[in-house]
Amino acid sequence: MDAAAYDRWYETPRGRWIGEREAGLLRAALRAGPGDSVLDVGCGTGYFSRALSGAALRMTGVDLAPAWVAYAARRDPGRARYAVADARRLPFPDASFDHAISVTALCFVAEERAAVAELVRVARRRVAIGLLNRRSLLWRQEGLGGGSGGYRGARWHTAREARGLFRGLPVEEIEIRSAIQLPGGGWWSRIVERLVSRRLPFGAFLLAAASRVSPAASGVAALRNAAPENDEVI
Repeated sequence: MDAAAYDRWYETPRGRWIGEREAGLLRAALRAGPGDSVLDVGCGTGYFSRALSGAALRMTGVDLAPAWVAYAARRDPGRARYAVADARRLPFPDASFDHAISVTALCFVAEERAAVAELVRVARRRVAIGLLNRRSLLWRQEGLGGGSGGYRGARWHTAREARGLFRGLPVEEIEIRSAIQLPGGGWWSRIVERLVSRRLPFGAFLLAAASRVSPAASGVAALRNAAPENDEVI
């Protein structure tokens, strides 16, 4: 699938609803204020960079695919900045951005722990990672047997595994939220979404967010996050 075809999915009624729900979860998790800088790692077509820049955030999107970066820049002239970069080796100094996000891109990165460490390294305040949920209805529909369509080859996570991505890193206040309980996108899906708490770890979109700690407190946070998780209570 090329970038334009991928982006057109977000213009369908189902795609628009899912995209807005996921972007809303991201905004709530970041707790960002006007003028904050945000790095979007694995930005793809720039959909989420565009969605967040509308909230008066200063967005920078990076992706490993030059054609998709070029498409994102064309779709978003003058608002966000876009560049080609590897999630595992980001070309930015430590604490370059107020916040760092990655939305379902790490599901296709073999060295995901290295990528998460890079997100934490370049952030000053909040880090949010969007993942595909292995405890969701969508996984049963699209993820079995290695996945189908755009999900082929994707890695699906549980809430415990999502939390574990931050293990040993200088973060605190790890939170897990989910959205898109019923992925069909029809009226029943929307009613259920309004009624079900985001804290329940069964939505197709799983969001792991954490706060970056100061260098003075990083050792304590790393030790705290090194402890294994024994359950999936969030």
